[in-house]
Amino acid sequence: MRNDLHGLEISQRELQILTNLPVKDELIIISNPLNQIGKQIIKKIKGSEGPTVVFLVFSTFVFSYLVFDILIKLFATWITIPSWLLLIILCLLGGGITQIFLYFWWKKRLEILKNNLTNSLQILLHDVDRYNSIIKAIDINDQIEEAGNPGVSIKEREKVLEALQLTRNDLVRALKTERILRENKNFILRNTELFVNNLATLTAMQVTEQATEHGRLLNEALQIALDVQYEMQKLQSQE
Repeated sequence: MRNDLHGLEISQRELQILTNLPVKDELIIISNPLNQIGKQIIKKIKGSEGPTVVFLVFSTFVFSYLVFDILIKLFATWITIPSWLLLIILCLLGGGITQIFLYFWWKKRLEILKNNLTNSLQILLHDVDRYNSIIKAIDINDQIEEAGNPGVSIKEREKVLEALQLTRNDLVRALKTERILRENKNFILRNTELFVNNLATLTAMQVTEQATEHGRLLNEALQIALDVQYEMQKLQSQE
């Protein structure tokens, strides 16, 4: 990815911080990071530092086993099975328990997200996906150009990136606004009169920016506020 694209994408981590929710959380499979480590080791072994890596990996395994074997002989003399077999069993058992824990932790986080996922947040997350897709498409286009296809270069690249930065700023602002309103909805409902001026200010911001494309996302933040106001009116009419 070219330097001018770095920092434009809204990462999963940043999205979770902005929303304070486990957005796009994926189940961690413990075999995946182990596979990644294995691939990195194999890659290094094939390189110029291969002998050193082999020695370090082998030494680590041998040292770990010897320490485990000594501990078993000192503190678990009642165990009769070979220490190497016990080590394998413990590793498999530990991995299984860890995976079960990760699964239930992931399900719990999904439940939290489900209970807090408003319609406005769903719209914003969809916009984030579309925005990130544009960044990915530009990156792929850059790779095609670097492969020897100068005809696919993006015209007026600086203006495109400037527009993307404006869109990013509006997305972040909208996500922050949605979070504030969502996390304080009960208070807002109990204190309607305190927020009349704030809603008026957001409305004024909408009028001044409605002609711009990047202002569209701010309008969505305004819509969140108006939705809250509408809910207030419904609740008041039911009393």
